[in-house]
Amino acid sequence: MVTLLTQQKSLFGNLMHELREVDIQSNRRNFRQNLEKFGLLAGYEISKLLNYEMRETTTVLGSTEVDVLHDEVVALAILRAGLPLQAGILKAFDDAEGAFVTAYRKEKPDGSFDISMDYITCPILSNKVIVMADPMLATGRSIEAAMHMINDYGKPREIHLVSVIASESGIDHIRRLYPFIHIWVGAIDAELTAKSYIVPGLGDAGDLSFGEKLQG
Repeated sequence: MVTLLTQQKSLFGNLMHELREVDIQSNRRNFRQNLEKFGLLAGYEISKLLNYEMRETTTVLGSTEVDVLHDEVVALAILRAGLPLQAGILKAFDDAEGAFVTAYRKEKPDGSFDISMDYITCPILSNKVIVMADPMLATGRSIEAAMHMINDYGKPREIHLVSVIASESGIDHIRRLYPFIHIWVGAIDAELTAKSYIVPGLGDAGDLSFGEKLQG
């Protein structure tokens, strides 16, 4: 399932404008804060689909019953760009556990690239709800690699993927391999360049958040 978060008028529209607009996104602090806000609002939308239990709550004047979250949530960041997005998700699910997976492009001499993933830290995932944070869903290969890496940590009950912008081909790739993943995205762009950058996209979310990286 794919949910386009900007399909109905809401604050997601403001965030998409500021995350894409060159003159605004050039302020690194603003960009990180907007990614965090996006994660918080997306987390709220995801929370509407989770499981709850009634719990008695005592006030100074009496008691009542309220719905509280029953599911155990794990917020998983695809490093490094996913960190601010994960921070927002953790504000929505403040009792959630955290998981971290590296993902970066390893360029080849012919201009192509592999997705290199050589680090993971992760709690047990059995019967938990995973919320993955990856701002740009371009080819979908990073998510594919992450799914392989978390296999040893148990079978989650649900998996949600939060991305700011996705390409049509990236969504198709994930839906074909993992039809059970619920994708939450701010915008879907049609074009993917020969080097697998989304157009118009917004640029490199990792560089915009933390500065340009040296190619090792």
